[in-house]
Amino acid sequence: MLAHIIACTIGVALDWLIGDPPKMPHPVRWIGTLIAKLTERLNKGKHRKLKGLLLVLIVVGLTTTITFAVIYFAYSINVILGIFVESILIAVGLAGKSLKQAALEVYNPLVSGDLQEARVKLSWIVGRDTDYLSVPEVTRGVVETVSENTSDGVTAPLFWAFLFGGAGLWMYKAVNTLDSMVAYKNDRFVDFGYVAAHVDDVLNYVPSRMTGLLLMLGTKNESGKPVAYRMKGWLHDAKKHPSPNSGWLEAATAYQLGIQLGGVNRYKGIISNRAKMGECHYELGPQHIIRSIKQMQIVTILFWLLMVILGGFFVVIT
Repeated sequence: MLAHIIACTIGVALDWLIGDPPKMPHPVRWIGTLIAKLTERLNKGKHRKLKGLLLVLIVVGLTTTITFAVIYFAYSINVILGIFVESILIAVGLAGKSLKQAALEVYNPLVSGDLQEARVKLSWIVGRDTDYLSVPEVTRGVVETVSENTSDGVTAPLFWAFLFGGAGLWMYKAVNTLDSMVAYKNDRFVDFGYVAAHVDDVLNYVPSRMTGLLLMLGTKNESGKPVAYRMKGWLHDAKKHPSPNSGWLEAATAYQLGIQLGGVNRYKGIISNRAKMGECHYELGPQHIIRSIKQMQIVTILFWLLMVILGGFFVVIT
């Protein structure tokens, strides 16, 4: 357990300082290739929910087994080597710096007045139509993405890493990749992606709520409202989101920054009305992108610290 804590700590530091080297092949791409090939073979004919379950079992089983074997082999040689290998695998599985860079890719042209370039860069990280978005709407897209992915890309994988080491993190990453690729509510994927979507919901249930709570209690309150008022609003608005988990992040961000998230989105021209969360004390602007990044960084530290304390307590009592 102590070795896992050390590996998680090094992994967080490496992601914070280095992130993903751009030319390094990323394991998520390998997982994605496997999912795509299996989907082509399995997503046809009858019993698609059952075939979707088979997809999840194969992808998650292979990813977890391979990762566990690599880490176990490294530890069997030397504990230092084991910590090194595990910390690298954890760092690669975290997306804190990548998320920051993606947000800044939109922020920089936005503050320089190049709205069209900002729209293009936003289209790289969101699924909604971006061609005609205003500055506040471009900002909203970035803030919502950073907020939601603070859990999906950082604290949730870290949560599973603390529980089950690097293999636990990559179990989560496999499920999360499945969710992003096959969990669509359309004719092609509604049955096939059913299991992947629900497993992802289960794995994110605790981390999303923990992260939202840390956002509420550990980041700067920009709204001027008392904590009891903001907590009540957070608990109410979080349940409005169509995702059982994302609302806990977006509502927390909205109440802490004194802004309103949600509203009208368009996906390939089709209008989607998302419930609004938070209260509009300030109009959304590029400065809120920077503040959402700072929120993510603060919550990452707080989440890591909480996991270290809990892990250290477990080591002591055992």
